[in-house]
Amino acid sequence: QQRNLFMLQARPETVWSNRVAEEAPEDVIGRRDDWDPMQGASAPGEFWTTSNVGEASPGVQTPLSGTVWWPAGEDALRESAYRMGVFQANERATPREDHLRYYQVFYGRIAMQVRYVAVLGDRMPGTTGPAIVKSFFGRVPESMTFHPTIRRYPIIAWRLAHAFLTIPRKLKTFGDDYTAWWQRSVREIPTLDHDAAVTLFKHALERFTEGDTVQILAVMSTVQPMFVFLEQLAETTGISKARDLGGVSGNMEMEVVCDLWRVSRGQMSIELVVEIYGFHGPAEGELSSKVWREDDSPLRRMAAQYAKRDDSQSPLAREAAVQIEREATEREVLAAVPWWKRSSTRLMLKLARRYLPLRGVAKCSFLQAFDVMRACARHIGALHVTAGRLQHVEDVFYLTVEELTEKFPVNAKQLVTLRRARRAAYMKLTIPGSWEGMPEVEVTKPHDVDTAVVDTLHGVGVSRGVVEGRVRVVMNPDFADVEADEILVAPTTDPSWSSIMFISSAIIVDIGGALSHAAVVARELNIPCVVNTRTGTTSLRTGDLVRVDGTSGSVHIIEREAGGQLPKK
Repeated sequence: QQRNLFMLQARPETVWSNRVAEEAPEDVIGRRDDWDPMQGASAPGEFWTTSNVGEASPGVQTPLSGTVWWPAGEDALRESAYRMGVFQANERATPREDHLRYYQVFYGRIAMQVRYVAVLGDRMPGTTGPAIVKSFFGRVPESMTFHPTIRRYPIIAWRLAHAFLTIPRKLKTFGDDYTAWWQRSVREIPTLDHDAAVTLFKHALERFTEGDTVQILAVMSTVQPMFVFLEQLAETTGISKARDLGGVSGNMEMEVVCDLWRVSRGQMSIELVVEIYGFHGPAEGELSSKVWREDDSPLRRMAAQYAKRDDSQSPLAREAAVQIEREATEREVLAAVPWWKRSSTRLMLKLARRYLPLRGVAKCSFLQAFDVMRACARHIGALHVTAGRLQHVEDVFYLTVEELTEKFPVNAKQLVTLRRARRAAYMKLTIPGSWEGMPEVEVTKPHDVDTAVVDTLHGVGVSRGVVEGRVRVVMNPDFADVEADEILVAPTTDPSWSSIMFISSAIIVDIGGALSHAAVVARELNIPCVVNTRTGTTSLRTGDLVRVDGTSGSVHIIEREAGGQLPKK
């Protein structure tokens, strides 16, 4: 590795270009090079998953994006646990050793150690390790062990109670502050010199870490307990519809949908939508992506689709109908519980309506900080191109945070060439959604129906209902070819997907759990949804006719695209 670094600094860029062009995907399996920040390590026996975190930081990250996510994510995980009283002071700091961290990167993908949420569940009152692992990741690994304890209950109970009472008001102030700062910053960035842009990038990174911390704190102290309550209510009453109360009016994602509907009716301009939601966009959890602030064409395509729909299909009308059904479900649940529990159940349902929409508030805030870093990085990249230190503006995303903000590498062009090729190789690899130790990696095979051997996919049903329809597999959410009333199949979703989810008849997602973005929005839209299929985007192809059962969590393939028959097993 030291020899590689020496040669990298000594050889011309063209030599390295030729060398990395020959690097096949299988050649990078199991390799760790000093110049590659996107390959971490794991101790044997540790269980990792890309579920949930893959929703926020999708796919193979660029080095700049990755070195924002996993160090900041690690700090946020530990700081939020400390603020809840779950972690002691000596567990607050990020350890130096790679294998002791809860956030890590493998072949360019951000992963989270499941032990973190297991520890939270083991130590927190009102939940368990297995329960919290299942709600976050869709299932509990068979080999996972748990160590419940009540030792920290007193301090946790005090801090959680304080957070539960203060989080709603804090998030309102928090969100308003971030929004005003984001709007002001993205306007000012083009006027900044290099040092000022770097300073703002660092400040945005601090805000990002704090936003991520508050997001985790809000979910764990308010949203998660409310969701566990609804799960238990559904089990004790036998009314499965009680779980649907986990999708509640007021989710910020629905505001995007409603405003796009207003655009389609001439009641609002696209420019105003961008001013409010411009930090969202395709693959918004990757710094190098182009969000709506930079490219509003996906919004315009969706507004055009909305314009074709009848007024009766308004999301505002749908939201009102869902609210009526929700109120009926609450009355049914209250009638099913013993009389002496009705007052407390009524109170908890009221709290659920108040707290569950908070899930997305802090997330929007840290995405705004992320977008400020995105804008700073592109501006800094342009300055380096002008100075001759980089060849293209987008090359800046192949540097690390330290290289961008502290010590710009003298061999930057060579590093960019090498890392760009390595990322391309990583994108041709497939890693499992969850694994123990280091992941077993395969070279991705071309999508070919003749090699498919399944006629039914199994995942987690997170939004009730059964729908039959044609599949639309969407890997890159630019929504160029999406049609209304198709069944959306995606690797993951984030807030920018809400606009397409509204016109879809059902949703199938590779990863996620009951509190994932797709699950929450599907319940809000009252459409069937199955998450954690793991292979939906590879087992299905656009045009397949399928039956989605959002209650059982199954997806049955009725007919292959273009009349193709199901392959024999």
